[in-house]
Amino acid sequence: MIQFSVEETFLKTDEITNLSLALTQAHQQLVNRNGKGNDFLGWLDLPIELSHTQLTLIQQCAEKLRAQSEVIVVIGIGGSYLGARAVIDALQNPFAALDSTQKSPTIVYAGNSLSENYHAQLIALLNKKEYSLIVISKSGTTTEPAIAFRILKQHCEKKYGKEQARERIVAITDAAKGALKQLADNEKYTQFIIPDDIGGRYSVLTPVGLLPIAAAGFDIFQLVDGAKKIRKTLFSNITPDNNIALQYAGIRYLLYKNGRKNEILVAYEPTLQYFIEWFKQLFGESEGKEGKGIFPTGAIFSTDLHSLGQYIQEGERHIFETVISVKHASLTTPIPHSKDNIDNLNYLQDKSLHEINQTAELGTRMAHIAGGVPNMTISIPEIKENYLGQLIFFFEFSCAIGGYLLQINPFDQPGVEAYKKNMFKLLKKP
Repeated sequence: MIQFSVEETFLKTDEITNLSLALTQAHQQLVNRNGKGNDFLGWLDLPIELSHTQLTLIQQCAEKLRAQSEVIVVIGIGGSYLGARAVIDALQNPFAALDSTQKSPTIVYAGNSLSENYHAQLIALLNKKEYSLIVISKSGTTTEPAIAFRILKQHCEKKYGKEQARERIVAITDAAKGALKQLADNEKYTQFIIPDDIGGRYSVLTPVGLLPIAAAGFDIFQLVDGAKKIRKTLFSNITPDNNIALQYAGIRYLLYKNGRKNEILVAYEPTLQYFIEWFKQLFGESEGKEGKGIFPTGAIFSTDLHSLGQYIQEGERHIFETVISVKHASLTTPIPHSKDNIDNLNYLQDKSLHEINQTAELGTRMAHIAGGVPNMTISIPEIKENYLGQLIFFFEFSCAIGGYLLQINPFDQPGVEAYKKNMFKLLKKP
């Protein structure tokens, strides 16, 4: 099970104690489904409602795509791709695409930007590769993925013919309405449903996330099982004493009230970069409204210690730090002995890089605390599907609690429409 610990908050004991009742009330609001945005709480029960049959159907579709593809293109933006990418990037070998023995298809992404260069380069790649498409959109009219799908659908039909293209396109969309649903019905694409009561940033454990993750070759049964395990704990413990999500949400709220307006989510494993990106969307869209909310950002250490480290150590004290700590590496790389020892590193010989990385983590935490940066740690034993499932549900639950503490609806995102209205006006959309 994942663990949560508090290294230093600079908060007074009575501040934490006095918040206990509010946290219990927020927990009751969430699990009893009587808080703001309660029509978007379908994610709460996903871990226990997803049946073996449903997961098997997703797995079977993924295996079909894998068998016919060198490349699988996931078309989506925001919650329609970030959750899947977070898990895939965390688990996959970062050099797999360069390994000639690699059997799994390469997962690439489209429709998450409006870059002409990016999509043109993708088309050039697909000219030379066998590929399939997973298009994800509830409405089918979100500009970025809709444009990408129009381009890629046309390319797929031109390359394979309409009948064969139909077997290479899977749509994940609304159950009954929307442009993509209509198109998928007309073209007879394989379809999976985005539930009405689950928003995009909470959709990792729906087909939105599960199909791409399975297509990448990872175990969605273990992912869901991890979420199921931690759900039981978070539901049954109604006070902060034994509930790590309430502890995390409560401390975040108190730090925010004490002027710590920015949270840095830190990982010491580069493969967690997109997990941080998913975290940023989850908390940014959930909390950032009505003039409230912590600004979520992130960093990969020790890399970013050589760019952001100076600011974190000695800059303005409006930040706090949460570290995802990975206790065990799946592979080992010992430091070899050098006869001449010109680099003076022989003192590290026979130590593993992971051991040194953990030492860097401890040393950095000590330095940042000394510099006045509150520090919390979320520990996972390894980067594996079960623990990532736990981590996903932990953050989702914590985020919802945090929203209720702020007295806002953590499940809507009205501000996202502002840029779209301006863009449509400038483009003269009819």
